[in-house]
Amino acid sequence: MNNNQQTRQQNIFQYDNTPVFNTNTSHPLIPNSQEFIYYRKYVSIHSEDRNILKYPESSDFEFELPEDLCNVATLRLSSWTFPANYNTFSILNGNITMSFQINKPYNPGEFNYTDPLYNKIFECLYYNIGKDFNVVIEQGFYNPEQMVTELTNKFNSVVSILLITYFNTKSTDTDLSPQQQEEYKTALELLQQQGGYNNFVIVYNNVSQKIWFGNTTDAFILTNETQFKKNELLVNYICENRSLNPDFSDWGLPGNLGLVRCNTPSINGSSISNFTEISIINGDIVPRFFFGDVFPGDSGYWLVPNTNLPGSQVNWVEASYKINLMGPAFIYMELDGQNCLDETCPYNSSIYTNTSSGTNGIVNSAFAKIPIPTTPISQWFDRESLPYKFYYPPAERMKKFRVFLRYHNGQKANFGVFNYSFVLEFVLQLPQILRTNKGESYPPIVNIGSSINKRI
Repeated sequence: MNNNQQTRQQNIFQYDNTPVFNTNTSHPLIPNSQEFIYYRKYVSIHSEDRNILKYPESSDFEFELPEDLCNVATLRLSSWTFPANYNTFSILNGNITMSFQINKPYNPGEFNYTDPLYNKIFECLYYNIGKDFNVVIEQGFYNPEQMVTELTNKFNSVVSILLITYFNTKSTDTDLSPQQQEEYKTALELLQQQGGYNNFVIVYNNVSQKIWFGNTTDAFILTNETQFKKNELLVNYICENRSLNPDFSDWGLPGNLGLVRCNTPSINGSSISNFTEISIINGDIVPRFFFGDVFPGDSGYWLVPNTNLPGSQVNWVEASYKINLMGPAFIYMELDGQNCLDETCPYNSSIYTNTSSGTNGIVNSAFAKIPIPTTPISQWFDRESLPYKFYYPPAERMKKFRVFLRYHNGQKANFGVFNYSFVLEFVLQLPQILRTNKGESYPPIVNIGSSINKRI
């Protein structure tokens, strides 16, 4: 075979686009065309469809797809609807308690005044100087007015309980004379007639968005340091909180109320140097809100001395920061084995962080990040989550998934008995047979002359 014949034979095998099949078999293999069709498949998942016996909490459950999905190229969260029924304040959040002390109760004898009730109140509070009064608020969601009303009632209530217990004990103490026992009975009756201890007044400044704590007679200390330590211990006793990340921003109820972690003593007119937020009424220096009434007709004088107690001074504390009642801003969705979103973690001072330049963030920590755009009680809807899981090569088959919903600190989202739903988007890659385009047009063109072409 000469060179021209060899070249012609090579060109035949190299440039001929005609498919070559093995004719010696009755089942010839068609060559892979490397062409694919991509299309989107959507699946709607409802939390109420889970196995409630196996997964009683809707934030963590397993589900199966109606059919096996093959050759999955990408997966992402397409749309969702969730109930806004979360508790901003709860035991799990560790922000329903705070404490205070009454470090200088009003003493009637200091002003040569005698009162059957306040003589005994001073006696009780004096013996309990240094005692922490623990306040526990109701779990749930508050607006500012509800919060200050709750705090006012709870602050006064814990002091009333101490006084009632003390008066009852003394009125039956056999070591006291009958006359002394009668004095405590009288004090108890007077206390009940006035509705208990009611010297604490806590209000919200709508302009500065800060909470003010006040007392009409007694000096007090907000013991935030004690509360911070209590919250650290509480985490170890609640099993669900043991795996939580350290959180330096949400450290308890005082933090939500705008207070600092240090103990905060109250001030009065004799110790104040800044007169921008105060005024004088009947010769007494008192705090005042100049934008309007706090209580109807008070002209902004929300804390005034008890006129029945000579020499009494008001005492107050202004929160350092604005009140925070909003709760978490995002929910993270984890899809077991399909996570694609990296997440940073709160900084913690440890041997690792102090001796290395590495980060304590988590790779592929979550599948989607879902914003919470509203406050309770409501239902919110959204769509188009940006993160997506990419598979190369495509995932061969998908059938079963497990979903887990949590907050950034690792705490499980609690939806109670409320249901939610979300839609997953699967992009499937399907191979197809090569379709050769020969350039025909439709309708076809027919020659009817040497120089004229006409469409049928």
